[in-house]
Amino acid sequence: MLANFLSKSKPINFIILFGLFFCLFTVFYVINVFIVSFNFSVVLEFLAFLTLFLVIFFFFNFVITKNGLTLDNSYSYYIFTIITTFFFTVILNFEVLLLFLVQILFLRKIYSLKSNKNIFQKLFDSGFWLGILFLLEPFTALFGMLIYAGIFLHQKPLINSLIIPILGFATPLILFFTYCFGIDEVYTFTNLFYFDALSFVNFYKEGNFYSIALFMVLLAAFGIVLKSPKALAVNNSFKKSWLLLVLHLVIAITYNLLQPHKNGTELLFLIFPVAVLGANGFEALKNKILKNLFLLLLLASIFIVPFVL
Repeated sequence: MLANFLSKSKPINFIILFGLFFCLFTVFYVINVFIVSFNFSVVLEFLAFLTLFLVIFFFFNFVITKNGLTLDNSYSYYIFTIITTFFFTVILNFEVLLLFLVQILFLRKIYSLKSNKNIFQKLFDSGFWLGILFLLEPFTALFGMLIYAGIFLHQKPLINSLIIPILGFATPLILFFTYCFGIDEVYTFTNLFYFDALSFVNFYKEGNFYSIALFMVLLAAFGIVLKSPKALAVNNSFKKSWLLLVLHLVIAITYNLLQPHKNGTELLFLIFPVAVLGANGFEALKNKILKNLFLLLLLASIFIVPFVL
């Protein structure tokens, strides 16, 4: 059954799941783009989208396996693949996909703090990628808390380790300011620091993302409830990573609530912690019948969600 297929992390699993994503994305693209306008530039755009998705999926899988955020299985990659398909209507944009990719590269540095190898370089890089995220979406500065949580959980909070992420964060901002100053458009830089009034009313004006948001939070809660007793029982590196994952989820939810311009793309910041936490829930679930049932329902959601939105 499906649980047996996903119970091991193998290259063939990556290929099959990305093949599933490829098929679904191709169908979506044909219906929404190719039928409307089919030409050589549209084909190139389609290939560019697929290449970006492949890079995103590769780095997601790399972060999970490299840092031992789950056991040796493909549950997290399975959940990540399926949830990503929910956002075809908003993710078909190179700027959004770039933001998605930079987020994964940022998280790659955060979760690698469990290792003492090249720690100062990791801290600088984490700040640097956060700076890039800030330039793309200023509200992502909130994820700076994740850097310092990683430091306090995995490393000793020395003066150097606390300052280096700030230097990394400032580097792309200084470069961007220099560019804006050179073309006499400093206002483009200063506008990054003008935050609109927070809005909790009319959570989503375009598209019904309530059900997706609720589904993702419930899936993460499912993983937290099932895995936390075992994860917190032993004082090891996974316990620290688990606490970091839970905090990551809280920060991502907060980011979603504070985001004034809600269009569904902000939910992309929930996918990583939800996929990993949910995967750990499936690991902890001993009843194979229930596990297969939930995995099949998750697969069926691919065909249900498009009718909900």
